[in-house]
Amino acid sequence: MCGIVGYIGKRDAYSVVIKGLKRLEYRGYDSAGIMLHDGTDLKVSKTKGKVTDLEIKAEAEGTIYGTIGMGHTRWATHGVPNDVNSHPHLSNSGKIAIIHNGIIENYEPLKKELSKRGYVFHSDTDTEVLVNLIEDVQKQEKVKLGKAVQIALNQVVGAYAIAVFDVDKPDEIVVARLGSPLAIGIGEDEFFIASDASPFIEYTSNAIYLEDEEMAIVRLHKPIKVRKIKDDTLVDPYVQELKMNLEQIEKGGYEHFMLKEIYEQPNVIKDTYRGRLSSTTGIIKMAGIEDNIEKFLQADRILIVACGTSWHAGLVAEYIIEEFTRIPVEVEYASEFRYRNPIVNQKDVVIAISQSGETADTLAAIKLAKEKGAFVFGVCNVVGSSISRETHAGAYTHAGPEIGVASTKAFTTQITVLTLIALRLAKAKGTLSKSDFFRYLNELELIPDKVQEALQTNDEVEKIAKIIKDTNNSLYLGRGYNFPVALEGALKLKEISYIHAEGYPAAEMKHGPIALIDEHMPVIVIAPKQGHYDKVVSNIQEIKSRSGKIIAVVTKGDTQVKALADHVIEIPETSDALSPLLTTIPLQLLSYHIAVLRGCNVDQPRNLAKSVTVE
Repeated sequence: MCGIVGYIGKRDAYSVVIKGLKRLEYRGYDSAGIMLHDGTDLKVSKTKGKVTDLEIKAEAEGTIYGTIGMGHTRWATHGVPNDVNSHPHLSNSGKIAIIHNGIIENYEPLKKELSKRGYVFHSDTDTEVLVNLIEDVQKQEKVKLGKAVQIALNQVVGAYAIAVFDVDKPDEIVVARLGSPLAIGIGEDEFFIASDASPFIEYTSNAIYLEDEEMAIVRLHKPIKVRKIKDDTLVDPYVQELKMNLEQIEKGGYEHFMLKEIYEQPNVIKDTYRGRLSSTTGIIKMAGIEDNIEKFLQADRILIVACGTSWHAGLVAEYIIEEFTRIPVEVEYASEFRYRNPIVNQKDVVIAISQSGETADTLAAIKLAKEKGAFVFGVCNVVGSSISRETHAGAYTHAGPEIGVASTKAFTTQITVLTLIALRLAKAKGTLSKSDFFRYLNELELIPDKVQEALQTNDEVEKIAKIIKDTNNSLYLGRGYNFPVALEGALKLKEISYIHAEGYPAAEMKHGPIALIDEHMPVIVIAPKQGHYDKVVSNIQEIKSRSGKIIAVVTKGDTQVKALADHVIEIPETSDALSPLLTTIPLQLLSYHIAVLRGCNVDQPRNLAKSVTVE
């Protein structure tokens, strides 16, 4: 959530910052702002609304000149979304500007103390408190900006990624992070600052990712100095070569990033298992598993912690891992796990799943599990992210940048990685027969082609979307491996079309939700031929008898469900355990087309952020 962009160099800072803010729109926001310094004057423009609204205002106000600048997209926490609460915020003197992602939890007592000293506050934000605290430290301690930032941050409680500029130090920007990501792009005689690398990927492929409780002074013509905030220790920063490219973060001719990412799934699933799986030799090789396989094999249980779509992928993994390996698995919401004093011991393995690798609740759950002595394994998509650094070992998905807020390809690549892990452990334990093991390997290698075939249902799905787009409620039902897919399908519809939807195990329909079913209620049933097919058919008959509108995802060639359903979407046949990789595809397309038909902002749904980096 929120986005930070900064630039210092010889380029036109306005164009760099505005373009960077547009690249970060996927993170979710409700207002935007920009600060520029032309060597003499500091100018700020900010507004509720989109970056395009900011462009209009900045150009009207002349905030377009300078070679040093900072920009921000805000997702409101303290204070409603409006022009005044938008970032950047200035100190009372007007000399210091700040942009901030995160929350300062003790801002109220700090605000009271600063008010006693004569500081006046114009916004409702915690961020304005922080910038004035920095100014106050400067005055009281007679120190330069970098030291003032360090002293101030040692007085605050919360999470932050900040960039701070002082007109008296016009050749530098001070940055710091705790719990919210921040990257520094290193060019030739220029530096870029951003919440992730996407704003500066076209200018440089070298970046430093600050660790928690680190700060840096980014100064022209001088090497970057990174220090620990608490004790001022110098840190030798690791310069990382970026792997993404500009083409990956552009739409590539698609109307929306979400649609592009849905259609990328055949390739990214293949990228995720490429080099890790050989169906001819029966080899699955993942360094994070190979180096720690005994910890998995000797585990009393596996705990999976995640949020949102990643939690749904974890539920699929629970079914797969238990079926293949006979190791007990529990799946926890990271946001609940971190606060309920869970029972975790040294023989537990904790798998933490996150697309961004920056999810605050998942990071907190990791730290708690490590404190209790568990071995923690990460599954994430972003190289160098906080989760990849905090965990003992892990495996990357290879989904590439996911820009759409509603996660699609992250879900299927997470399931792919987790399936590989389950198969590798099953081979080591001998809990799958040799024939079944090779059958699953062969089938997994065929999945990308079958996903491609499932994508060919797009036109049929769009027709169905036109019929049900005006509904107020819908129900998603699945059994076994496809119960989590029902949850995920309902989540997608809620996220981007704002239609109330619920996912349920099909058998649970009789324990409450059946009361909602009438001729106006679309019921999306996931009914592949494998698994509990006959039971699902019975559930469909119950819906039919109550005049429910049935939309069924079925195996190609199905006749029994087809005779009962109002609409069917056919997918290729695969094994029960791998079916979620196919059944989720038409549900993604359905939510997408309904949202488009309803005129919703598909890539940036209201109130949502791509990466939830604060509680």
